Amino acid sequence: MKKRIVFTGGTGKAGRHVVPYLVDKGYEVLNVDLAPLDYPGVNTINADIADSGQMFDVLSSHFGFEGFETGKGPAPIDAVVHFAAVPRVLIKPDNETFRINTIGTYHVIEAAVKLGIKKVIVASSETTYGVCFAEGDKDFHHFPLEEDYDTDPMDSYGLSKVLNEKTARAFAMRYGADIYALRIGNVIEPHEYDRFPAFLADPMSRKRNAWSYIDARDLGQIVDLAIRKDGLGFQVFNAVNDTITAKLPTREFLEKYCPGVPVRRELGEFEAPLSNRKTREVLGFREEHDWRKYVPQK
Repeated sequence: MKKRIVFTGGTGKAGRHVVPYLVDKGYEVLNVDLAPLDYPGVNTINADIADSGQMFDVLSSHFGFEGFETGKGPAPIDAVVHFAAVPRVLIKPDNETFRINTIGTYHVIEAAVKLGIKKVIVASSETTYGVCFAEGDKDFHHFPLEEDYDTDPMDSYGLSKVLNEKTARAFAMRYGADIYALRIGNVIEPHEYDRFPAFLADPMSRKRNAWSYIDARDLGQIVDLAIRKDGLGFQVFNAVNDTITAKLPTREFLEKYCPGVPVRRELGEFEAPLSNRKTREVLGFREEHDWRKYVPQK
């Protein structure tokens, strides 16, 4: 039997790569979004995450017309992957970004666990580390950035993601569910590797992303692994690729561009400052799309 997945936000920049990855892995996927996803075999239900009733409805719905043929009502859902959100600041007013992202996540998780769905994957963000949308030039507290970091964003988007992690933790404890929050790095689509020469030429342009990134296809792998990994309760995982977006080795690079910021442990030669060590060790992630495969080296 195929696992049945409801994916919110599958039409967005990350979702439109992750959903096909999951379909290729054998999942049956229903997309929940305000815009359709043009992908064969994936139906989109137009629904608003900020409406609790709509979330309860879509999480107890047929995925398509073929569901009516069984005569048994909608089949059970195995997992929910929640990516839908206002994707950054400066799209909507700050208060609206915060409202939609926080109440939307609450509604999705609440509907899932109260309907008996015991696996939810939530999109958190690199912005929780506080530098991405900071006012002025803010330094990181230390390197590497791992899941125990003291998150302190200034902005409405990053703050919404911190609260969403707390919401996920609360529901996981109350209902005995597995709810994993993925702190997703700067998402790079395959066609965007032509931007990397400019990144390398201006290293400080990547400070807000902690000189890290996630290939959209590798994000699909992480989501797949998170769905398959059971029994962890609430967890946070950095969803990033292995390597720093710089030519210099990581330790040398940080000493040059972030002098005075403590380094708390030994780093791999080119380990990303926003480290995916836990994701590799716990979920078994193995990077397939190192940026160096796609960017000419001089």
